[in-house]
Amino acid sequence: MVSTTSVLAEEGGTGHVSPGSVATLIDFAPTQSGWVTESIYTHYDGDFKKDGLPIGGLKSFGLDVDFDVLTLGALYTFDEKLWGAYYSAGVFLPYVWMDVKGNVNNYNVHDKAQGIGDITLIPVMMAWQEESWKYSASLSIYAPSGEYKEGEIANVGLNYWTADPNFSAAYSNEETGFNFNVYTGVTFNSENTATDYKSGSLFHIESSIQQLFPLGKGYLGLGLDAFYFEQISADSGSGARRDFKGRTMGVGPVVNYILPVGTDNWVFEAKWLPETNTKNRLEGDYLWVKVVYQFK
Repeated sequence: MVSTTSVLAEEGGTGHVSPGSVATLIDFAPTQSGWVTESIYTHYDGDFKKDGLPIGGLKSFGLDVDFDVLTLGALYTFDEKLWGAYYSAGVFLPYVWMDVKGNVNNYNVHDKAQGIGDITLIPVMMAWQEESWKYSASLSIYAPSGEYKEGEIANVGLNYWTADPNFSAAYSNEETGFNFNVYTGVTFNSENTATDYKSGSLFHIESSIQQLFPLGKGYLGLGLDAFYFEQISADSGSGARRDFKGRTMGVGPVVNYILPVGTDNWVFEAKWLPETNTKNRLEGDYLWVKVVYQFK
């Protein structure tokens, strides 16, 4: 749902959708009317050791990437239901700090960039609830609002649009405190007009299991988050290889704390997601910290 970095198979070794952006109950579409505000911090440290990764209109021969992203966003859920579903819409805006080192055309290059990244628009998010089960369908649109400079290996924008229809399901047992979530979607990208390069479509699925325990005035959640990202169509355009498809997967721990305050809710979450078995993508570790406030 949320674009962590708009910088970097897919051109640059990653795309708008990143592991960890949607995985747990904190990320599920709201099932009560009112506002949801989110503050999200993401840190990533990864590298690409092989040759031939396209980035900034160039070919890299090894990359070392470090970025931090602070994303602020909000969702509003309307009182009136649509087709029996709670209807929400929202927007998320990231600020990106980027540090990239690499070998480009046999020259060692070190670039830094920071600024507002690519905005995420959510025109439709629908959620249905049946006792302990919830189901959701949504559409995220990533707009190229971040700055992009051809010839630079560090950019806070990707310079192309992405549409990401999503479907998800969640089970939450209030008596036992057990919950399970699964999110899946496919990204569709436009062409980067600066480089004449089009990243292929990406299938992604992410799931989590958690157990909630009473703690103080709220509930402590402990669990695991697993993800699998597979590029289902090859990149195309200037310099693209027909067989250039990316893949990544991984699993990591997640901890959260839910604090009800009257009819409102605070949720705090942290998780670490190491990538494994990657192909034609950056490989590294994600650290996520999320704070969500839900109110009428």
